[in-house]
Amino acid sequence: MTTVRTESGLSTAESGFSDDQRTDDTFGDAVRGYLQRVRGGDMGSLPAFLGLVVLFVVFGLANDRFLSALNLANLITQAGSICVLAMGLVFVLLLGDIDLSAGVAGGVAACAMALAVVNMSWPWWVAMAAGIACGAVIGLAIGLLRAKLGIPSFVVTLAFFLGLQGVTLKLIGEGGSVRVDNPVIRGLTISNLPVTVGWTIAAVVVIGFAALEFGQYQRKLALQLAHPPVGVVVMRVAAVAAVVLGVTYVMSVNRSVNASAEIRGIPYVLPLILVLLIAMTVVLKRTSYGRHIYAVGGNAEAARRAGIPVDRIRVSVFVVCSSLAALSGIIAASYAGKVSASSGAGNTLLYAVGAAVIGGTSLFGGRGRAIDAVIGGVVVATIANGLGLLNQSSYINFLVTGGVLLLAASVDAISRRRRSSTGLS
Repeated sequence: MTTVRTESGLSTAESGFSDDQRTDDTFGDAVRGYLQRVRGGDMGSLPAFLGLVVLFVVFGLANDRFLSALNLANLITQAGSICVLAMGLVFVLLLGDIDLSAGVAGGVAACAMALAVVNMSWPWWVAMAAGIACGAVIGLAIGLLRAKLGIPSFVVTLAFFLGLQGVTLKLIGEGGSVRVDNPVIRGLTISNLPVTVGWTIAAVVVIGFAALEFGQYQRKLALQLAHPPVGVVVMRVAAVAAVVLGVTYVMSVNRSVNASAEIRGIPYVLPLILVLLIAMTVVLKRTSYGRHIYAVGGNAEAARRAGIPVDRIRVSVFVVCSSLAALSGIIAASYAGKVSASSGAGNTLLYAVGAAVIGGTSLFGGRGRAIDAVIGGVVVATIANGLGLLNQSSYINFLVTGGVLLLAASVDAISRRRRSSTGLS
């Protein structure tokens, strides 16, 4: 085995920085090492990914329309708001906290955005910025109460969950609604990129990811840092390229059911999710702020003694969560075409928390990635979409989603126990 030195920092196997501390001579060594980590309980998003494959196979065989380009485009737009909200919740869950108000915070932000456009005639971008700022203020208030007064996050966010619904009722009125007719905001979920633009973005993503992966590999190799074998790097690039180019190809096919009309291109919401995913991944994996979040989530007292501003980190994650919740609420309003008094309430939060946990984010803190939220969000949306095509009753959707969430939480608990027994946590 080649002697290497590791990068400095607070990285751990649980925080997703294990690649910085591991090297393998061959592709076979890397595979055996991965299988060993899986057996030790470090499964990451593997269960969710395998579950998603099973769902696609089952629903694809049960209904011919499921794998059609039209339904897959609908699935993307349905998953959009869930994925964004779940990405925000990942930041809070990494600290072992919870934000029960995230869904209704998004509803309030979407309400503020809609009223700014309709009643005040604000430009769409100013209205959206105001809505996201509204979410950030809500997150700041929650974070300060949690960090400075020490109130459990469950209690604080439950109070905001109830109170924010009252705010929406006051702004709109019971049973009322505000239509979202702005073509830009509405177009987030009902309009598509030109096909050529979609292929250009896909090419940029693949080339950029390949350049990043091989650039990091060369840098670590030159500095004699721990690094995976080149075969693993090639496999990662190939997998991303297959997914990105495959989705782009399917979305570029005419999916209109009307022979006289044509619907092609990637829905605008997908590049938005991709940008957020890249940004959140960089923040969590490549910045000291992200490493501090994992450190606080792993052991807050140890992080405090290491000089990390724990309270500031705790406040910031609630601000990030509520800001992304606001964007999620705006996407949901775009998809529904309106904002109502019930926007963000009901099962919105439960689906988002379920998405994060199903994707591999731990409820115990210190373990999770932005990609977990996206994978879990697609799983949750796939269940609802597939059962809807099969004309199943609503209670079946609740039972299946609840069962999947319980299974994911069980896998998380068992994995944590196995990691403890094998010394990986």
